[in-house]
Amino acid sequence: MDKEKTITAIKNGQCILGIEFGSTRIKAVLIGEENVPVASGSHDWENRLVNQIWTYTMEDIWSGLQACYADLKQNVRELYGETLTTLGAIGFSGMMHGYLPFDGEGRQLAEFRTWRNTITGPASEKLSELFRFNIPQRWSVAHLYQAILNGEEHVGEIRFLTTLAGYIHWKMTGKKVMGIGEAAGMFPIDSSVHTWDARMLEQFDALTAEKGFSWKLKEILPEVLVAGEDAGALTEEGAALLDPDGDLCAGIPMCPPEGDAGTGMAATNSVAVRTGNVSAGTSVFAMAVLEQPLSKPYAQIDMVTTPAGDPVAMVHCNNCTSDLNAWVGLFKECLEAFGAKVDMDTLYGTLYNKALEGDKDCGGLLAYNYFSGEHITGFEEGRPLFVRTPDSKFDLANFMRVHLSTSLGALKTGMDILTKQEHVELDKMLGHGGLFKTKGVGQKILAGAIDTPVYVMETAGEGGAWGIALLASYMKNKKAEESLTDYLAAHVFGGEEGERMEPDPADAAGFEKFMQLYKAGLAIERAAVDMM
Repeated sequence: MDKEKTITAIKNGQCILGIEFGSTRIKAVLIGEENVPVASGSHDWENRLVNQIWTYTMEDIWSGLQACYADLKQNVRELYGETLTTLGAIGFSGMMHGYLPFDGEGRQLAEFRTWRNTITGPASEKLSELFRFNIPQRWSVAHLYQAILNGEEHVGEIRFLTTLAGYIHWKMTGKKVMGIGEAAGMFPIDSSVHTWDARMLEQFDALTAEKGFSWKLKEILPEVLVAGEDAGALTEEGAALLDPDGDLCAGIPMCPPEGDAGTGMAATNSVAVRTGNVSAGTSVFAMAVLEQPLSKPYAQIDMVTTPAGDPVAMVHCNNCTSDLNAWVGLFKECLEAFGAKVDMDTLYGTLYNKALEGDKDCGGLLAYNYFSGEHITGFEEGRPLFVRTPDSKFDLANFMRVHLSTSLGALKTGMDILTKQEHVELDKMLGHGGLFKTKGVGQKILAGAIDTPVYVMETAGEGGAWGIALLASYMKNKKAEESLTDYLAAHVFGGEEGERMEPDPADAAGFEKFMQLYKAGLAIERAAVDMM
């Protein structure tokens, strides 16, 4: 990275900003002309369980965004001695799905209901049957129809329904638009025309006609845009919201807001057919860009799109590393009780690598990482659980391995449908997110779980904030008729695929044995939910 070149780019407003709202962290990444990160900022936050609904408040959202941007500004000052005043483009991303309804005056009508909630079972089932298309519980339309079934009074007042990314973009630009990948987590998309599925819109309106609402569904949904399209510009009001210091100028172009699934695809260069990626953090999901449609709908498989609008099969699981992180936190507390001070990266690295010393089948140990409900296996509520028998091999290596393995247990259930029943072929699977930060460990466990080669790039830790910055870069810098796939290949990755790890046959066999116990033990998990 050429420091003087970066300083010139900052002064001339040529750098591009991406900000993503993750489940536990809001992250900002600034990229230079070569599309590599030159500065970053972050802010930690946590969802709240209020009246049995997982949510974040508006105060959480705006104070978190401003703190994240302030951290980025400070990082730019420290590295380059400059103050950010303008940018080449901006992109916002967030956790997909959820429910954010507003009235005609822009007033929020209900608490933000996030992807983590599993409270829309009846709506999900009814809409899936009506559309003959899987509508997961976390999708916006499932939340909307469940609110109708519940008789919630606010529904009749809705004039705009959006997601977290769509909401932030609206407040930044005044535009009620959404990237197609994010939109595909609100309502089904017709990939042939790159917008909402017209037949299903009509079916929904007919289903709810007796309620007498003054709106039709299409009227309250955002406009759908594909990657590369103009999504408006930062307004004076938006600039003041993002940077209360008043240093940032208005008029900066903005790309369509996207979800974390789409930005993960961009960040791993997995937007082309026969590529896939696994994003593993608080939640875990796998994306596979399809050559042809699946033979039938599956409750475990979501049909979404790339940011360019190509069809994607998605296996989304609500739970991944939350329980694992809690155990690591317990070990930290134990060490501190003995007076030891341990760097968290060192602690994670040590414990993760210890897992590689464990038995391939986790020594007969069993764990469920269900912090919240898990639709893949049919749970509306979560109960983190660790179980062993007297003859299980209970040691630290197996303890860590079982918690890493169970982080991928639900994902494995869905991936088996794609690879074993639908025979979906992938040339490569790329891993990114917190599970892969310790070199070689999460990658090895995943390769064994899905029995497929897994690549991890050096940029795997940059995540979705870099991914949305790349989408903003594509909008600003693409040539006429240049596809997103070609742009990423030519201007970002340059043929770099990352470090490849082949699945170890012993790991694959061991994971299959673990999964037999995992599936058999679901009755224990269900009993834990029923008891508490």
